[in-house]
Amino acid sequence: MRERPEAKRSANGKAYDPERLFLPPDDDLAPNRPGETLRARLEASRTGRVGLVLARLLGRRPVEDAWRRELAVQQLVGSALEMLTAGGWEVVHSIVLPGDDVIPHLLIGPGGVFCVAPEPAHGARLTVDDTAVRYAGERHPRPYVRRIRHSAARSSLVLSRGCDFPVRARPVLVLVGAAEVGTTEPPADVRVLRERDVPGLGRLGGVLRPERVDRIHTVARNRRVWLRA
Repeated sequence: MRERPEAKRSANGKAYDPERLFLPPDDDLAPNRPGETLRARLEASRTGRVGLVLARLLGRRPVEDAWRRELAVQQLVGSALEMLTAGGWEVVHSIVLPGDDVIPHLLIGPGGVFCVAPEPAHGARLTVDDTAVRYAGERHPRPYVRRIRHSAARSSLVLSRGCDFPVRARPVLVLVGAAEVGTTEPPADVRVLRERDVPGLGRLGGVLRPERVDRIHTVARNRRVWLRA
């Protein structure tokens, strides 16, 4: 186990992790806004407004429309998670993993560590099982449950390695705007929430002490630690 610099304290007695002070700005994920990677994709898109309108008139589904829907739900859920920081929680948004997978939100606080993935479900009737979400009227289920479970497992490995103590990241799937959510085989290890349930995560506690929250957040905000996820 590698040795870390000793934690220091500010004039008001608050401890801080010295590694945070030496994190280069380009490697610090803390300033990321909710949906940062989606914003970048939309800004880089070469499809102009006329092209988008034409595609819609022809009955096509521009990928930019899907990105905007995903961005809207990440902004909504991200804002709700940010509200929890007053209660001792930390949030890191838009963590890019090798292979271009993205963890939309990582929530760290007294109740533990949570990988949070919002998915747009505006007005849909959904059924959730142990691996996927099925939309009423759609033939093929969407692998949301399996995907967030896998992201949480990768996060647990990265954070445990970076912190030098075991860290368990729990998966959370948020179905935004769903008209109805039913279950056939509820996933025991994945929290499935509606957007109105997100603030309830802030009431969880008894898992992490403040110094551990600070340490995990310092590791999580370092872009380089995720390169080996």
